[in-house]
Amino acid sequence: MMKKKLFGCLFAIAPMLLHAQNPGSNHGNRFEQLGYLLADPNMYRSASGVPGPKYWQQRADYEIAAEIDEPQQRLNGSETITYFNNSPDPLTYIWLQLDENEHDPKSDNNSFNGSKMTDRMSSRTINGIMGMEPGHGVNILKVTDAAGKALTYTINQTMMRIELPKTLQPGEKFRFNVDWWYKIPNRMTLGGRGGYEYFPEDQNSLYTMAQWYPRLAVYSDFQGWQNKQFTGRGEFALTFGNFKVKMTVPADHVVGATGECRNYKEMLTPAQFQRWQQAQSANQPMEIVTLAEAQQALKSKSTNKKTWIYEAENVRDFAWTSSRRLVWDAQATNVEGKKVMAMSYYGPEAYPLYRKYSTKAVAHTLKVYSKHTIAYPYPVAISVEASNGMEYPMICFNHGRAEKDGTYSESTKYGMISVIIHEVGHNFFPMIVNSDERQWTWMDEGLNTFCQFLAEQEWDNNYPSQRGPAQRITDYMKLPKDQLEPVMSNSENIVLFGPNAYAKPATALNILRETVMGRELFDYAFKEYARRWEFKHPTPTDFFRTMEDASAVDLDWFWRGWFFGIEPVDISLDSVKWYRMDSKNPAIENKLTESEAQQKQTHIAQTRNRAQGVKFAVEQDTSLQDFYNKWERYAVTPDQTEAYSQMQASLTPDEKRLYESKKNFYELSFSNQGGNVMPIIIEWTFADGSKEVDRISAYIWRLNEYKVTKVFAKDKQVVSVRLDPYRETADIEETNNYWPRQAVPSKFELFKGERPVRGTRNDGNPMQRAAQ
Repeated sequence: MMKKKLFGCLFAIAPMLLHAQNPGSNHGNRFEQLGYLLADPNMYRSASGVPGPKYWQQRADYEIAAEIDEPQQRLNGSETITYFNNSPDPLTYIWLQLDENEHDPKSDNNSFNGSKMTDRMSSRTINGIMGMEPGHGVNILKVTDAAGKALTYTINQTMMRIELPKTLQPGEKFRFNVDWWYKIPNRMTLGGRGGYEYFPEDQNSLYTMAQWYPRLAVYSDFQGWQNKQFTGRGEFALTFGNFKVKMTVPADHVVGATGECRNYKEMLTPAQFQRWQQAQSANQPMEIVTLAEAQQALKSKSTNKKTWIYEAENVRDFAWTSSRRLVWDAQATNVEGKKVMAMSYYGPEAYPLYRKYSTKAVAHTLKVYSKHTIAYPYPVAISVEASNGMEYPMICFNHGRAEKDGTYSESTKYGMISVIIHEVGHNFFPMIVNSDERQWTWMDEGLNTFCQFLAEQEWDNNYPSQRGPAQRITDYMKLPKDQLEPVMSNSENIVLFGPNAYAKPATALNILRETVMGRELFDYAFKEYARRWEFKHPTPTDFFRTMEDASAVDLDWFWRGWFFGIEPVDISLDSVKWYRMDSKNPAIENKLTESEAQQKQTHIAQTRNRAQGVKFAVEQDTSLQDFYNKWERYAVTPDQTEAYSQMQASLTPDEKRLYESKKNFYELSFSNQGGNVMPIIIEWTFADGSKEVDRISAYIWRLNEYKVTKVFAKDKQVVSVRLDPYRETADIEETNNYWPRQAVPSKFELFKGERPVRGTRNDGNPMQRAAQ
């Protein structure tokens, strides 16, 4: 199906360009194969979506030593990187990412966004207008080869190019060193993925060290070096490798990180280490560092240091948390026959929620995602409460804090569970199925949000999922065109990031699963995509091709509409016509004809004259009546009876069956008002109150993409028809889905002048009221 050419890069594609195969026609556009929009198959990536026989990818191993200088809020680091050139290309330089330079005042990302004044301004917004504080950004102290000889390097904002002393040939490796430091940013005021949060009530900080070390950019078969600047939105593309990391922190800190700790026995008290050993077989979350121990640590700050040692294999990144404020709990979880330690780290303010839910949500996520994709391969999965939402291999930073009295609102509870599922789920996309987030955010966020929806729905049948159900995307899809762009857009070019990169692709996949393909075909193909591309670098082409290859469903029309286009779904039921077959039986047809004639002849004057008791002339003077006043024009005559008997005798068995079926035929006319073609789902309500649903493939639109008519045969008389009764196609205009037309009410409320605090909802806290 989709085996042709790539025309430029798979970024934003103008909607009109997508329908240019047959301009001016009512067909031949939306159902054409994607063709030039997809990359040519080659020895690296096949036409079926599977990695080709000569597929390759680079590797980078890291040995890192880092130290937090708490008084100075500074991170000092040194690292040794071994880079393996598995490509067929000789390399004369390599590119490293310096993501922390997003806080450098000189980086473009701190000036290229528009801004405006409003009545309410956050400190983060004001800081953005004033510009970043001087002193932030990575300071490179030295770059040397394995022998200690200085290497030439150039820093371009968030990217650093290192000149190799000699060409790195295919199959060779290069080992080098980088020493650096940077001022740790206050993440709550300056933004960014990593940094610290300061708690004035106990004068301590929570460190979330993310995107914190110079690391290799991806060099791939489909684009060469991925050295697109990091601006804070398009997250990252990274190379797999092994890590050995030493983190030196204040002695009373607790550290959680990517991978497994190699020196717990030296870092923990004997009681804590014993609890850790007990947690290896615990089926409920067990506190390794208790709330009482964390609260005790807050009372005095140690001036001594400890060095925690972690190792991780075959990961694309490394992140960690450090603080004396942390409670730590853990539970052994069986995931597809393998033990995984599900763990959580959180401060006292998150204890009422995280102690009850976090680690269990981690375990639940691993099990559901493993069922739908691939078995979770790592030994650990961690959730850290950090008033955040960000993911890294084996560790993620989430939000969810209770009120000071320990109560919490329903939205806080479900918001916390959702963000934990989402961020833990990122272990699968993109930490294992390693897509390029700088180019295609939806391959990371959209696929993960879809799996998040699956996990939420398996957590609770009444789970209030915000993204995934089709009807929740309609407000976005009906927006003016200047606020929309295709899902296949670069992350920096998206106006409404959440709806476009998270919600719309997640909704599209849910529609594919429930409405277009069916669960069995979809689940098999989706799992096959994850299996084919685990620990590899897929592109959108690989995903699109695999979903078709593994299901035998032609989905080019769907990718074209939902991923390359911006047109909404709006299918209108324009008319319903009712037909019944002429039975030729005069005993039936004459009565029907009489009834129809009476309906046509009756008018308002007749009705009112009878009601008023008008004396009609033909009744007052019977001599005015003749044969026709007494003639029963619809009575069955002997000739009609004989003709009917002869007709019945001449019928074949098939013809007789049709005459006896007594079917009602309904001709429905539809129009595609939105532009995005979709299946037509029809709910019939019959005179006896029963209902029936018909599902018509989207291919009904292939010969006319704007108007179609279809006839249905029904045993019962229909009293009403409704399109999309389960709201599964994201139809933006439901008032034209009914016959007869129905008014669809909308609620309104009086506007109250108060504004909620950012990030909260006006749903109250019933738990707090009940306690009072």
